[in-house]
Amino acid sequence: METPSEHAYPGHWEADVVLRDGGTARIRPITAADAARLVSFFEQVSDESKYYRFFAPYPRLSDKDVHRFTHHDYVDRVGLALTVGGEFVATVRYDRIDARGRPASAPADEAEVAFLVQDAHQGRGIASVLLEHIAAVARERGIRRFAAEVLPANNKMIKVFRDAGFTQRRSFEDGAVHLTLDLEPTDASLAVQRGREQRAEARSVQRLLAPGSVAVIGTGRTPGGVGRTVLRNLTAGGFTGRTYAVNDAFAPDTRELDGVPAVRSLAEIGGPVDLAILAVPARRVPEAVARCGEHGVQGLVVLSAGYAESGDEGRARQRELVRQVRSYGMRLIGPNAFGIINTSPAVRLNASLAPEPPARGRIGLFTQSGSIGIALLAGLHRRGARLSTFISAGNRADVSGNDFLQYWYEDPDTDVVLMYLESLGNPRKFTRLARRTAAVKPVVAVKGARHNGSAPPGHAVPVTRIPDATVSALLRQAGVIRVDTVTELVDAGLLLATQPLPAGPRVAILGNSESLGLLTYDACLAEGLRPLPPRDLTTSATPHDFRTALAAALSDPSCDAVVVTVIPHVGESATPLLTEASTLAHALREATTTAPPKPVAVVHVELPGLPESLSTTEPPPAPDDDPTVPTRTDAPTSAPETEAGRPDDPGPAPGVPHAGSPDEAPGEAAGEVSRTPRPGEAPAPNRTGSAPGAGAAVPRAIPAYPAAERAVRALAEGVRYAAWRRGIAEPGKVPEYENIDEAGAGALIGRALAGAAADPRGVSLGDDEAGALLGRYGISVRPTLPAPGPDAAATAAARLGYPVALKTTAPHLRHRADLGGVRLDLGDEAQLRLAYGELTDALGTPAELLPVVQSMAPRGVDTVVRAAIDPAAGAVLSFGLAGAASELLGDLAHRLVPVTDRDAAEQIRSIRAAPLLFGWRGSTPVDTPALEELLLRVSRLVDDHPEIVSVDLEPVVVATHGLTVLGATIRLAPPPPRNDFGPRHLPTY
Repeated sequence: METPSEHAYPGHWEADVVLRDGGTARIRPITAADAARLVSFFEQVSDESKYYRFFAPYPRLSDKDVHRFTHHDYVDRVGLALTVGGEFVATVRYDRIDARGRPASAPADEAEVAFLVQDAHQGRGIASVLLEHIAAVARERGIRRFAAEVLPANNKMIKVFRDAGFTQRRSFEDGAVHLTLDLEPTDASLAVQRGREQRAEARSVQRLLAPGSVAVIGTGRTPGGVGRTVLRNLTAGGFTGRTYAVNDAFAPDTRELDGVPAVRSLAEIGGPVDLAILAVPARRVPEAVARCGEHGVQGLVVLSAGYAESGDEGRARQRELVRQVRSYGMRLIGPNAFGIINTSPAVRLNASLAPEPPARGRIGLFTQSGSIGIALLAGLHRRGARLSTFISAGNRADVSGNDFLQYWYEDPDTDVVLMYLESLGNPRKFTRLARRTAAVKPVVAVKGARHNGSAPPGHAVPVTRIPDATVSALLRQAGVIRVDTVTELVDAGLLLATQPLPAGPRVAILGNSESLGLLTYDACLAEGLRPLPPRDLTTSATPHDFRTALAAALSDPSCDAVVVTVIPHVGESATPLLTEASTLAHALREATTTAPPKPVAVVHVELPGLPESLSTTEPPPAPDDDPTVPTRTDAPTSAPETEAGRPDDPGPAPGVPHAGSPDEAPGEAAGEVSRTPRPGEAPAPNRTGSAPGAGAAVPRAIPAYPAAERAVRALAEGVRYAAWRRGIAEPGKVPEYENIDEAGAGALIGRALAGAAADPRGVSLGDDEAGALLGRYGISVRPTLPAPGPDAAATAAARLGYPVALKTTAPHLRHRADLGGVRLDLGDEAQLRLAYGELTDALGTPAELLPVVQSMAPRGVDTVVRAAIDPAAGAVLSFGLAGAASELLGDLAHRLVPVTDRDAAEQIRSIRAAPLLFGWRGSTPVDTPALEELLLRVSRLVDDHPEIVSVDLEPVVVATHGLTVLGATIRLAPPPPRNDFGPRHLPTY
């Protein structure tokens, strides 16, 4: 039996976690050096909790107990501790047992598990997160089941096991509840884990955004400076909680600064401090963090620079900062942050360097750059946008965009999420969270640092190898609206925050400039929309004419959205432009109250004041104040409205085909029927301010754009997003296939890796091995036979049957038909020998070319199917047409694995060359169902076996009936960590 000294300390089991109340803690293996900590911990546990753990009074631990609970071999006996501030607050251990419950070693695959949590920390979800981690450790060590004995009165512990989601069995024996848990993760256990993760991380963000008290540490004694600026912004913004100015350089008699209490240290504050803003030099931050931790502060915003953005020394300083902050159970925004804002009337928090807090609204904004954050705040404010929350995370060493997606998912004050990202620490988790959030509210993102192949300064995150085009495709698969610039971010955000989602791509265009209408029409076509002929109201159109035309367009069942184009009025009256803009804005906004809710965007040229007037949500002036605007009784009667027409329900999308279905004919949207949300479907917020169709509705704000292209692009993003929302209402499934031999494939992979154990880079399978592995998953590869000479080629062709193909397999000629390395349709031996001679004469000797003979496949379209593992994003499945389309033009479609049947159908239809598969120019359509099945089988293969790091099927010839895989390469390597499938933990970089 192996001794404990033979097993190294498993450092990869260490993890920082977020608990149910939003605080953090650290999980790590217990070592022999923890004896004093264990004794101190045990002394703080109540007699009742000890009784529940040991089934008898157990006032203290004996020396033998201490030795047993601190000495582990990390295989058959494992103990984990959860620590806060370096001290134990909970422990869990397992001991491997045999069928009779006696201590055992492998191959025994069952272990007894037991927990102990300090009473003061019970109710924080500690036992649940410890169970996740000890279960992962046990699986790593070959343990498949946990057994536990629990007293019937210990309801909390029974609930921990019951709610974990694992398959379990219960019985009552000898006065105790006997529980057996199968440790193989299930859909239920994964759902439980992710649900707890969401609630905990959202709570941790909520504690940062809604503190009851804030201390600004480093407040300057004289006006100016970062700390004093933040303090001024806090007080000027009307923060509803308690505010403190902290600076150890204050004079002893200083009691107040800018109207708030001034203290020299946190210890002088009698009450709790929920949030601390650190505006001190980087060298003094550790001392400030320690004092915050000792005072019980829950979260920090570190404005100080001098961390990872400054080089290796700063990066080390940043890692130590995160370690220190988490050791006290706190969360951190920054360092090098710009600050946070919460416009809720209950909080009114402006803990940032922004002098003008945004007006209260429904947009949540996250940025990883202070300068971009400043620009976005200014741009949104100038265009009348209103925010719920704003976060500039700086180096985002701890709290990241993932945490805020967790928060915004359920935040009732946020309808739209805008994000400026420069790095994705965990792309797979980000896409998972974004997909869930996008199902109930739009998520718009722009990503900087797209092309340099490395994280920006200060962002110490894993670098993904996948191209930016692939990242963009994966984000769109998750429902994220990916835009290219911060201007487009604002454009799309304004439309989505103020307008209902469009029911389809049909766009009505009206305005007082024929030329501007034509530009808008062209822009719609360029974005894939279906514009109706523009309606020219002439340059003499009055606000009344605009209102009448807009109301009529909104009531027209043949359109799904309206773009209004405006130039200054041309006529006899000399109305000032500002007055004209205000009057016109009121008329347009009034029209939206009497017609079915559809999105409206305004394109204006040289009409100052119009965007501001359109962005207000104030009621328009009375009709007597504006003779050009008729009373409500003069407005056109709106069309009958159904529930499906409400702003928060996109309804069916005419003109946007579902995978495998033809386009719907124009006008079918008029036949919408009302529906109620499906079970589990969260309704999106109603952004009109009243019930749809209500006669007394307050006119909603309307976004305005200075160029037709910008307005149409924002509208097109809304159309595509609405179509995605409708698509996920009927999610796809991962089909099961009877002819898959998962165990056989696993054995083949194990043998291949065992033969290449000395090479950490893994091994590439030979043609026969690759074919055998694919065959385990029902994928057949057309065999090839080597042809080292013309006689061998003739023999191979006779065995395979004519017609055949003669191909080179040398790496520099593989799949290069354009270089003459492939000769097709050789019908007899004479043609084969002639082709062989021409091939070797032109390209080299047989030893250089490595020629093979392969029987001809039915004619069809050549495609390529690939799967690759990215260490950050996970497994990605790619599809495109073989040759120039994919290699030169990059026309590939990507999906995260596992792929559903719906994903596969959409994937083959999303490449630009897809018409070639569906009968372009009268050609015969190919067998796309067979192609979809191939994608699903490859997806299942790489998902079942993480040792497969790349698969390349090229070419795959898709014929009218069936398909043929002509070439396959597979590479294996030890499985990389899958950081979104293990137990909950915070990232460490």
